[in-house]
Amino acid sequence: MTYAYLFKYIIIGDTGVGKSCLLLQFTDKRFQPVHDLTIGVEFGARMVNIDGKQIKLQIWDTAGQESFRSITRSYYRGAAGALLVYDITRRETFNHLTSWLEDARQHSSSNMVIMLIGNKSDLESRRDVKREEGEAFAREHGLIFMETSAKTACNVEEAYINTAKEIYRKIQQGLFDVHNEANGIKIGPQQSITSSVGPCSPQQSASDIGPDSGCC
Repeated sequence: MTYAYLFKYIIIGDTGVGKSCLLLQFTDKRFQPVHDLTIGVEFGARMVNIDGKQIKLQIWDTAGQESFRSITRSYYRGAAGALLVYDITRRETFNHLTSWLEDARQHSSSNMVIMLIGNKSDLESRRDVKREEGEAFAREHGLIFMETSAKTACNVEEAYINTAKEIYRKIQQGLFDVHNEANGIKIGPQQSITSSVGPCSPQQSASDIGPDSGCC
């Protein structure tokens, strides 16, 4: 299927906050409670419709362990959006957000859209981080905020789509250079933004795309 744009996302946050489950719920509409630890990065993709345009989301799910942080850092470059995830039942995952955010801002484009996600909202009885705290952190750092449940799928779709809407809005405002794939945005096949831009090359497969290829 052709698409107008491809947006590259990266999912970041501590181990066990539900990053892989959020990816699986969005791409496959299923929840897998027992999930092997992500080693390095995993990959998923899905089409969404924003303002009547088909947008392909290419999502990189990263390992949360400290030992993989250097690998994760190489994937920030060339990401248009990031989902920064914490677990509402584990205070320490919220406390580590500042460190993740510093990393993301240091290694990514200044226009990267960051969505803060408080995951596991289905575990209200075990809540350790108030919703208001998540909202306040997001406000302070200029992030979008949502609470989600990868288990029940609550707000999962919205989190990915709202991030895409914000990226698309920035494109409309001219904040993203869509001709520079290092920004994590690629013009789709048979699309041309201006008369001077011809059709893009055929879509690359995921196996062709690495953190250092410059392709998003």
